[in-house]
Amino acid sequence: MTDTPGRLLSLLSLLQTPREWPGSELAERLGVSPRTIRRDVDRLRDLGYPVEATMGAAGGYRLVAGSAMPPLLLDDEEAVAIAVGLRTAAGQAVAGIEEASVRALAKLEQVLPSRLRYRVSALNKATLRVPGYGPTVEPGGLAVLAATIANREKLRFAYRTGDGTESNRLVEPHRLVSYGHRWYLVAYDNGRDDWRIFRVDRVERPVATGARTAPRELPADDAATYVKNKLRRLAETYHAVVTLHAPAEQLGGYFGDVTAIDENSCLLRSNADTLEWLAFRLTMLGCEFEVHEPPELVEYLRAMADRVHRATGA
Repeated sequence: MTDTPGRLLSLLSLLQTPREWPGSELAERLGVSPRTIRRDVDRLRDLGYPVEATMGAAGGYRLVAGSAMPPLLLDDEEAVAIAVGLRTAAGQAVAGIEEASVRALAKLEQVLPSRLRYRVSALNKATLRVPGYGPTVEPGGLAVLAATIANREKLRFAYRTGDGTESNRLVEPHRLVSYGHRWYLVAYDNGRDDWRIFRVDRVERPVATGARTAPRELPADDAATYVKNKLRRLAETYHAVVTLHAPAEQLGGYFGDVTAIDENSCLLRSNADTLEWLAFRLTMLGCEFEVHEPPELVEYLRAMADRVHRATGA
């Protein structure tokens, strides 16, 4: 590769991969000598790209963080993925990200080749996004939380519960989890001496203390599983007991636990966090049934039956 500008762009593209590149491998990739690689690295440094070199047999080159972000070189798949991601970023529960996404997308689409603009346009025309709902969080506050997690330092903040109660918390942050259009902070609460999850939209005035912490073992496989299980336990749960007039083998495994009563009927035990879900599943079974509990489900089905009768003029 004798074209110096083209070779520099190719070298920069390789260095933007997060790894350390031996000079011999870079020389082989670009078809030049190791001496040329050293000169090209010096040229990139003169242009403001922070290329770090390590000496020794295992040494090499890598691009590190500098005072400003250098232009990124993206392949076709990366460019399409970023463009589509920016278009859908407005649906995330982060306040203010919509405007920043539009600015970044405008810069990217201006330099996209026509073949890639067509692919991005086709994807956008073929998909629809449901507008986001629920509370949003400030990017600045989210960044403070993320920084304390990365630095393993304690965090102070004011917290407001669902009923409006306010308290001051000192925690050891573990992970941020996006779940159900909300952000949650998983942390060890020093004041409660236990693990807790906090809705980030209710966190106010977060401050990093600078005090480092040792890693703690979360009582779950991962933070996402912990949040999901915790929220399910906090949600109201209805336990339904229903006699179904159909063979157990016909309905077994449909939802809940099914036990045969006789060859033409069975007993269903099922849990759900809403009466609506239980009623919907039961009416979709296609068989007669009798609800024994909970009484709230019986009342809900009666009200639903009355609405159906009125709708059909019965």
